[in-house]
Amino acid sequence: MKCNQWTIGLLATGVVSLGSVALADESPITSLISGTTIGGAVDTSAQWKIGSGSTMANRFINTAPSHYNGFNLEFFEFRIEKPLDEGQWSAGYKAEMWFGPDANALPGSLSEGVAVKQAYVALRAPVGNGLDFKIGQFDPIIGYEVASSYANPNFARSLGFYLEPLSHTGMLASYQITEWLGAVGGIANTAFGKINAKEPWAYNDGNQIKGDGILTYMGALTLKAPESWGWMAGSSLYGGIVDGGVSGSQDSVNYYVGLSMPTPIKEITVGAAFDYLANGYGDGSWAETVAGYLSWQITEKLKLNGRVEWAKSNGGTEGVWITPIEVSDYDYDYDYDYGGGPEKLFAVTATIDYSLWANVVSRVELVWDHDLNGNEAFDGNNNAWLLLASIAYKF
Repeated sequence: MKCNQWTIGLLATGVVSLGSVALADESPITSLISGTTIGGAVDTSAQWKIGSGSTMANRFINTAPSHYNGFNLEFFEFRIEKPLDEGQWSAGYKAEMWFGPDANALPGSLSEGVAVKQAYVALRAPVGNGLDFKIGQFDPIIGYEVASSYANPNFARSLGFYLEPLSHTGMLASYQITEWLGAVGGIANTAFGKINAKEPWAYNDGNQIKGDGILTYMGALTLKAPESWGWMAGSSLYGGIVDGGVSGSQDSVNYYVGLSMPTPIKEITVGAAFDYLANGYGDGSWAETVAGYLSWQITEKLKLNGRVEWAKSNGGTEGVWITPIEVSDYDYDYDYDYGGGPEKLFAVTATIDYSLWANVVSRVELVWDHDLNGNEAFDGNNNAWLLLASIAYKF
């Protein structure tokens, strides 16, 4: 995969992901009209909940109970994009849509099974090394993983992913200060609200009234190891904050630190992530996770991806990861009977990724969640197991 100088800068600041660049390069459907590229994916899974009960730790909609014990179409993703080029006054755009059950979990959900994942105008101003902007609906600036499962090391999301925003409506700016230091900052309507939603409405005697216009602010820095660092070259340390800025209610604040790096064994890469969410589940609530990642390219086609997690919360008013789920037509119809008690979890995810076909991500995965408090929170058990297989085609 070849990246131009501007793309390398955007990768370092987190404004574009390495996965998205790879997908654009690999896509067999490419339009030569005005530099526009077309791509996407079809994501499917088959899942089996091992043992009794239906509760696993909350992660994302693609491992909700309605997905267990059968086959699933997760989503169809369609993406059209004109990336920024190397010009000083470059302009472009990106529009990315999801169709299918998983679309219902995105902030950009428009109707049942249809959602705008991203849709923004991209601009570059000739300020110093080049100041780049996104204006519209864009992916969050924090997180080790992304919403599209095929671009992650594992199909099931991390416990930290559950604490993070999924997207924002606003404006994001990025600047590559030096070859090894990049910065990104932005302002948005909300941290967790729906597309175009402003500060949540307040209620006064049953009548809706406007909030006072407080916005969400975000910023992050990336440190990247230079080539002179030998086998550590390309390692990146990333830290970011998203302040939800809600008046008259809890002011959620996300703190995130992520590390990715190669090892002296070129087939093995490692990573780590720390997430902390303050006031996300009521005033005074908090939740935190630590995750470690390992990827081992055993052969040209065979890869093993592992993730180990520890998570803790004071529970807030509704609980965080362990919330019993009503079986209904909707994946996220929670009844919150857990009672909001303190949670302490350990989890391991093991994924075998074998590339049999071109442009296909094929995996078998096992997820183990463990209640460290010993409260038998998983439907009367301290342990919960999920076995799954996933097939995704990238075009």
